[in-house]
Amino acid sequence: MSDSANLFAQQEANRRRTRWLVVLFIAFFAWLGFGGDWILYELTRAAPPNAYRHVFPWAGIALTAFASLLAAWSWRTGPNKVLWSTGAREIQTPSGDLETRLVNVVEEMCVASGLKRPGIWLIADPDPNAFATGHDAEHAHIAVTEGLLELCSRDELQAVIAHEMGHVKNLDVRLMTFLAALVGAVALMSDGVGRMLRGGARVGALGGGRSRGKRDNLGPLVLVLVAVWLVSWLLAPMVTRLLALGVSRKREFLADAMSAQYTRNPAALASALEKIERADAPTMSIKRGSAHLCIADPLGRKASLREGKLADFFGTHPPMAIRVARLRAMGYQEQKAAPATIPASL
Repeated sequence: MSDSANLFAQQEANRRRTRWLVVLFIAFFAWLGFGGDWILYELTRAAPPNAYRHVFPWAGIALTAFASLLAAWSWRTGPNKVLWSTGAREIQTPSGDLETRLVNVVEEMCVASGLKRPGIWLIADPDPNAFATGHDAEHAHIAVTEGLLELCSRDELQAVIAHEMGHVKNLDVRLMTFLAALVGAVALMSDGVGRMLRGGARVGALGGGRSRGKRDNLGPLVLVLVAVWLVSWLLAPMVTRLLALGVSRKREFLADAMSAQYTRNPAALASALEKIERADAPTMSIKRGSAHLCIADPLGRKASLREGKLADFFGTHPPMAIRVARLRAMGYQEQKAAPATIPASL
């Protein structure tokens, strides 16, 4: 497959995944709402004549509407929330040689990639890392840590920025930023709901004055669904985190290849990745919900050091050794394909 065909396929895949993410997210909350309505209906349908009977599915309608609004809000504010969570500072006018070099490198890679100049942000963290965020190429941002600026040479920094430009062009930023925003929003909501559900004895009281025999008539299937419904509330933040992990790993290889294409220097990115890997982790300013956006796992998790289906699901990034080996192989192939230099005759 040609590079352009591979790029278009990746862009379409990211558009499709984003749409499915919205559908699954709303469907999950619809299950929580309408499932709760059904449970309340079962618990109250045999109540005394003057007692409350839950008939209208107000919880399902409310939670479905809430999930739709939350998805829209996460989409709209996602990039700003990600940058805010890291404490990043936008570079409007560079101060110092390192910031000037960063701005110059970003502008050079804009020319190489044909992309609009993104917002440039600096994170006050000594651990080297970088990420891109935004909705598309017209509304993108690239953030790097102070540690990356101090650690990398100009060529290595250029390669890292080119890698992030690859994520922008592939529309990886659209999918991964949306996921980061959803992870944060769901975690906050689930924390509050979890505190309410920990008073679990009250759930059994919903049956009101029903006798033991009438409760037994609910059957094992209803009891199982009640248990699944309660667990779904508590596991909501884990579900969104797993979605982020499950779609994030393979995209790094394509962004690495695009960096090599833009810079014509795959060895520079290989060298930068080796330096980042040797540096101390974690990157304290980048939180768990945004880890999948970074060029290297900021949390230093063991899953990102391994191969296999389980590691593919739980690791946010491919093993660094494999990425470096692929880049070294690209550099070797380019040298092999280069025409031999004919020495001048004496």
